[in-house]
Amino acid sequence: MGACGGDKKDANKTAQVQQESWHVMDCESVAAKMETDMAKGLTAAEAAARLEKYGPNKLTEARKATMLERIWRQVNNVLVLILAIVAVVSCVKGGTSEGEERVTSFIEVALIVGVIILNTWIGIRQEGSAEKSADALKAMLSSDATVIRDGTRQGIPAENVVVGDLVVLGTGDRIPADIRLVKVSNLASQEAALTGESLPVEKKSDKIEASNPSSVPLGDRKNMAFSATLVSQGEAIGIVVACGDDTEIGEINSLVSQVESKKTAVLVQIDIVSKWIAIFVVCTAIVTFLVYYFHVPGVRNGHKALEGVSTALVTSVAMIPEGLAAIVTLTYAYAVSNMAKHNAIVRVLPAVETLGSVTVICSDKTGTLTKNEMTLTCFVTSNARYKFNTDATERTPSNFVREDSFMAHTRKKGEVPDAKPEEVKPEVNESSGDAATSPVSDGESPSFEFLRSALAGGIVCSNAMLGTDGGRDGEIGNPTEIAIVRAAYFSNADYVKMREEQPVINQVPFSSEYKFMATLSNPIPELDKIEDGVVVHVKGAPDRLIAMASHQAKNGDVGESEPINRDYWLDAAHNLSSHGLRCLALCRAVVPADAAKPGENLGPEFVQRDEPWLTIVGICAIVDPPRPECVQAIKEAHGAGVTVKMITGDHRATALAIGDQLGIVDAEHPDAITGPELDDQSDEELRKTVLTYNVFARASPENKIRIVKALQAEGQVSSMTGDGVNDAPALKAADMGVAMGKEGTDVAREAAEMILADDNFATIVRAVKEGRAVWDNLRKVLLFNTPVNNAQGMTVLFGIICGLEFSPLSPIQVLYCNLICAVTLGFVLAVEVPEKGIMSLPPRRVGKRLIGRFLLLRIAIGTVTLVATTVGSVFIMRGFTSDYLIDDCPRNDSADAETLFDESSDCFSSAAGQLRSQASNTLTFGAISIMLSARFAYNSSLHPRIFRGNKYAWYSVAIVVVLQIMITYIPGLNDVVFGMKPQNGIGWGFTILFMIVDFLVMEAEKAIRRHLKGEGYDTDDTQPDPYLDDDHVNAPEEPYAPPDSVRSATMHSNTVHH
Repeated sequence: MGACGGDKKDANKTAQVQQESWHVMDCESVAAKMETDMAKGLTAAEAAARLEKYGPNKLTEARKATMLERIWRQVNNVLVLILAIVAVVSCVKGGTSEGEERVTSFIEVALIVGVIILNTWIGIRQEGSAEKSADALKAMLSSDATVIRDGTRQGIPAENVVVGDLVVLGTGDRIPADIRLVKVSNLASQEAALTGESLPVEKKSDKIEASNPSSVPLGDRKNMAFSATLVSQGEAIGIVVACGDDTEIGEINSLVSQVESKKTAVLVQIDIVSKWIAIFVVCTAIVTFLVYYFHVPGVRNGHKALEGVSTALVTSVAMIPEGLAAIVTLTYAYAVSNMAKHNAIVRVLPAVETLGSVTVICSDKTGTLTKNEMTLTCFVTSNARYKFNTDATERTPSNFVREDSFMAHTRKKGEVPDAKPEEVKPEVNESSGDAATSPVSDGESPSFEFLRSALAGGIVCSNAMLGTDGGRDGEIGNPTEIAIVRAAYFSNADYVKMREEQPVINQVPFSSEYKFMATLSNPIPELDKIEDGVVVHVKGAPDRLIAMASHQAKNGDVGESEPINRDYWLDAAHNLSSHGLRCLALCRAVVPADAAKPGENLGPEFVQRDEPWLTIVGICAIVDPPRPECVQAIKEAHGAGVTVKMITGDHRATALAIGDQLGIVDAEHPDAITGPELDDQSDEELRKTVLTYNVFARASPENKIRIVKALQAEGQVSSMTGDGVNDAPALKAADMGVAMGKEGTDVAREAAEMILADDNFATIVRAVKEGRAVWDNLRKVLLFNTPVNNAQGMTVLFGIICGLEFSPLSPIQVLYCNLICAVTLGFVLAVEVPEKGIMSLPPRRVGKRLIGRFLLLRIAIGTVTLVATTVGSVFIMRGFTSDYLIDDCPRNDSADAETLFDESSDCFSSAAGQLRSQASNTLTFGAISIMLSARFAYNSSLHPRIFRGNKYAWYSVAIVVVLQIMITYIPGLNDVVFGMKPQNGIGWGFTILFMIVDFLVMEAEKAIRRHLKGEGYDTDDTQPDPYLDDDHVNAPEEPYAPPDSVRSATMHSNTVHH
């Protein structure tokens, strides 16, 4: 017996309950196993006992992270720890000092704490809400159910449904649990969100014959109805065999909660970079303290050790990239904003970068690569093929165009979509002498009257209703019927009026047993071209109706018939089916008015007679068509080195045909593999399979996760796109989950990192381009931030080593430079547009570090240049002190530079302030040069392009220049807060000179690198480096499939994957 998975303490017994393969058992065996009376259902007492034992029919909720846990995730890193230590020491220093030094210390503390709080707040706000997946799944469950208990029907809350309950289903019901059907009356359920099946699945009650029960895919278990799916037509009674966590949707809930979130490559590498920076900072601080303690001869107030610690802390603050976290967040946020304008909504900021490294896109078919709407695409008559414009928006007969070569051949596996196979001319009777021009010639559109009469059978013999303006909003009925009615509607037929003028007198209801439906109606003379009798319209499977047809409508004209060419029609149906199309034949006949009385119950024998007697009018070819933009998007993906794989619940033939049309199936990957075949493979075999096939048919949720994990084990960075409930676990397991926004389920959206607002696969290609730009821009940010941060700390250290009596930069100057340069100049690099040719490059190599060999060299060159120019400018200006430096300092004729910088001198504050102004301005203007050079990775910045492309570049330069002038000259701000003094003209001259030197050195490096690249050297770090890369890829230690304890009975048996 199955069990419900609720909150009861006994719910843990569920795992021990023996699961059964209900679909291969007959109804009586199921009832006996569940101890259920097939007529009266459970007794109220037994239902209450089972509810008490196993708990309510609902999904187990996953634990959610607390706010404290979220905060800890944001602050739990080495750099924040060092900043916190610096803040504490500065706070102690402020409490033990007086005057300006006390104010400066507390301002420093406030700035550091502000930086930590800001970064934490941004991280929490942008954190994905993956825990909402379970809530979205619960929202899909039925709220009530109709059951039979004690022999009477009664409505109960769906939570109170228990295993063994006898449930009554009807059109429009959301199924409350997994049910084994025992009585079925024309029942079909919409399972696209669960299995990927694009059409409603017709149900039956007979057991399914299978030697291996677990090999039967969910979509083929037609005697089962699954929780959270929708009844689209008919009625049924069934026995509940699983509820709550044991249902298929409960399985998905378990898979979603089991998949752990992953850090993107950038976040992992930022952590690694941060650790190396932390080690470097600590070592530099220790060296600074030792140099200061043993090298500086005299210290103010005799507190040599305390001043040494203070100077070492300045070095630490200088080299810690306080603004790095903010600029990385800004880089992601800008990319997210830019992508949102193009209908790609990113829920988790770092996921943007992952898109740039994607090597494989695993896509669901229904609703992702296709429109998820059944559409008539071809109408075949006895002499012609009419192609319908599946993207039609205007109502006109011109939406149909005669094109006799359209799908007139049998598609072969691996056939290139754009190939033009040898045309197959339709075979018609020689009596059709005017077949080539009747009713129109090839390339022309038929008349409205022709289309209305030819498609009348698909309109009258149907209950389908279209939505507003022929759209999907509000449509009712079977999707295949809707497809024919919509095609007639867009040929300008008024289907509602046609039904009113020709009401159904009697009908033979559709049944999956005989696969056709028939209606009887009084004729309309101008439409049916008869005066007396009753018109019989029959719509159904071509193989059934062709056998019952004796004539064909000549050239599609219902007023003229000729003997049927049965081989022609069978070949036509076969050709269309090979293209993955679903075919329906439209037939008609005329019977006497008294052939059937109104209200008489007609059976299939009314149509199935001893001799063929119907006249076939045409065959409607229906398909869930590929999105037209997807074909081009897939070509672009292939050009960028990205493989596209289609994973669907549809049948192999349909999946292959759609894959052919999209360009996913080709000569190298000509075949498809099914979910049951994957189930029989070991993890090692699967790793080879996922590289061999591009199309996976009849796939279960478990198959999708195994495919994704196998790809990851092979070193692939996988993206999974989808829209259904069945996609959610794989969306979360993939490196990048992409859900559909319009047609997608809430479950899929909450499990994904990115949502496509327009459900357009082509948007992914744009997102991949943006993701690649994010990686490049982050490297540019590091090229800028790292030298600037290093130069601040190294300026302090080398200034003292070279004989300076004090730190050339104050802590406030350092924090200011870190934040302002990062937020302004760094932001410019974060929002650089993608460089030309970025999509012609292969995906970023797995394991490639943000800082490779050549980027590390550039950072070193930038650091050395900035330190040399900054320290050099300070000592040059120090030599001008006797004449220019301290105009307002009282001194005698014997005063010289040595006495000016004696800490006991009255001139010390003014002298140190002016040299700090020189250091700050030289370093900041040098940072501007680094930024302008870093805007282009290889191309020279000594080019007019430097003034184009990024409008923020020169805005940020202007802002930085204005701010530097303000902190240099505004009284109180310059001396009290920043410890600076106004700078004279000579100082500005050296500042501009060294700014030009910095720029030219960085451009010279690029020129040399371009030359080396032309000589064949690997200047892009495309090859692995054992010292800088993490290039090894290990297979997951755990199997690709979850343990049997979380599998539901109807998904797999206990023999799978042992």
